Formats: sequence, C-alpha cells, structure tokens
Amino acid sequence: MKMLLVEDSRTIAMVMRARLESFGHEVRHAANGQIAVELFQDEPVDLILMDIEMPGMNGFETTARIRALEGQEPWAWTPIIFVTATDTDSNLVMAIEAGGDDFISKTAPANVLQAKMKAMSRIAALRMRLSLANRQLQDQANRDGLTGLLNRRAMDMQVDTLWEHAVRSAAPFGLLMLDVDNFKNYNDHYGHLAGDECLRAVATCIGEHIQQTSDGQTAPCAFAARYGGEEFAVIIHGPSCRLYADLAASLVDAVSALRIPHEKNGEHGVVTLSVGAACASPATGNVGLLFHQADELLYKAKAAGRNRAAIA
Repeated sequence: MKMLLVEDSRTIAMVMRARLESFGHEVRHAANGQIAVELFQDEPVDLILMDIEMPGMNGFETTARIRALEGQEPWAWTPIIFVTATDTDSNLVMAIEAGGDDFISKTAPANVLQAKMKAMSRIAALRMRLSLANRQLQDQANRDGLTGLLNRRAMDMQVDTLWEHAVRSAAPFGLLMLDVDNFKNYNDHYGHLAGDECLRAVATCIGEHIQQTSDGQTAPCAFAARYGGEEFAVIIHGPSCRLYADLAASLVDAVSALRIPHEKNGEHGVVTLSVGAACASPATGNVGLLFHQADELLYKAKAAGRNRAAIA
C-alpha cells in the first residue's frame, strides 16, 4: 500500500516508517498537518496514519481538511487510522467525529500493527475496485450509447464550465455544428441499421480527426459530442480556436473521403457533412448566442449545396 504517515516526532516517525516498510509498504512522511494536506493533494494514498497531538493543526483538524477535499468524489474515501500515545475514550470519540476510521496506540506490538495493515490492504483493494467501477459508470453516463462521443448532457456541462473560464480569461471559444446531409433519405433508402452504422462511422471520423489535427494538442482544447439525431458539435476552447475554420473544412473533407455510398444525397453520391462554424474571440456574453450563430451558418451551408462549411 501507499501510506502517508503524519507524525511530528522525527524519532517516532523513523521507527514507524522502518516497521511499515519492512512489511512491504511505501511510506511518505509529513511532519505536520499542513504538509500532510499538501502531500495528500499532490498524490493519492491508500491509507493515512495520523498523529493527534501536533503543533499548529492537530490530527483532528487535519483529518477534517482531508475529508473536505475528498467531498468532490464520494467514492474517493481514504482510510485514516489515528496513532497516539493517549488512547482515551474522549480521543476515540473525537477521532471518529473528525472522520477517522480506526485507532491504534504508538506502543502497539509489531504483530498488531502488521495485522492492522493487512486489514487495511484488503480495504484498499476494495476501494480501488469501487473507484474504478464508479468512474466507468460516470463515463458511461456521459457517453452517447450509439456513437461513443459525449452526449448532449455532458457536452452542456462542459460547455458551461469552459465558457465561463473563457469569459473570465478573455480567451477565444469556437463552435462547429455538423449535420449529416440528407440523413433521413439515407435511413429511408438503406434502413435504420445501416443508418446507425453510418452515424458510428461519421462519429469515429470526427473524433479521430480532431484528435489528430489542430496544433498537435487537440485533446485538451477540443472535443466532439453528439448533439442530437444526425447532428454533432465540436467545441474548441483556448488557443486552438484560431484553427476552427481550417478544422471545419477538413472535417467536411474527412467525412466525404470515407466514401460511404449515399445514392439519395444528390450529386455527391456519398455521405457528406454540412458545417456551421462560429468563433467568439474573446468569449463574451451568452454562449447560447454562439450556438445560434453556428446553427444559422449550418443552414447556410445546407442551402449552398451541402458538403461544405459556412464560416463566420
């Protein structure tokens, strides 16, 4: 296990650390509560061994700070064992109320300490599996079941956060609205199963394309989502907003290059995209206006013959 030992006595810390490392555990040491909080924020651990009496912030206050940090992820709970020379009833009650999980004396024999660590190792393994399962569930809840892109709800949440950040920092914010041309005709002609396969192929193309293009660092500053039906959105925030026009045009070419047959798509003969591209530089006001502008440009691209991007 990875452990954080919070102990102000250097001598006691050296003895406990040597014992724990002899059991095969990895131990980091914090000499006071403030350092413990900083180390916990820097790197997660499987277990915290917490002294009570320390100068400045005592063990109860330190535990409360750590529990507050964990509050953002309810499943990210880290076991905390209080280690003290004064295991009184009042200390035990205060330890539990502060968010502690167990209590052990500093004078506990090595075999007792080792037994406690074995029990905590089992809890750490269960906690890791629970954390992984919750993250997988959260990711599934944010993904569109058909295409694997972000769904509309997850997109809206990310857009709200990123837009607020862009407004505060006077950064640019780009938006592409993409629509598969004559998709109803595709469904009517080829069937809904083929329509689903078509949407999956287009979504994969969009996702991979924005990953590979822009300025070589698309992943942190652009993402794609299924907006609804056969419509998709690409959000571009930060310095890569300058690339929104090039990205819009290249996405049109990339989907056309898939050469998915579409006999009911006029002169094109293959599946194509129409794109409306808008950018606020810097971001100001309401993001809804940017969506409205991109949507109007999308219809402009449709009216101009499809298989193209209309760019603000």
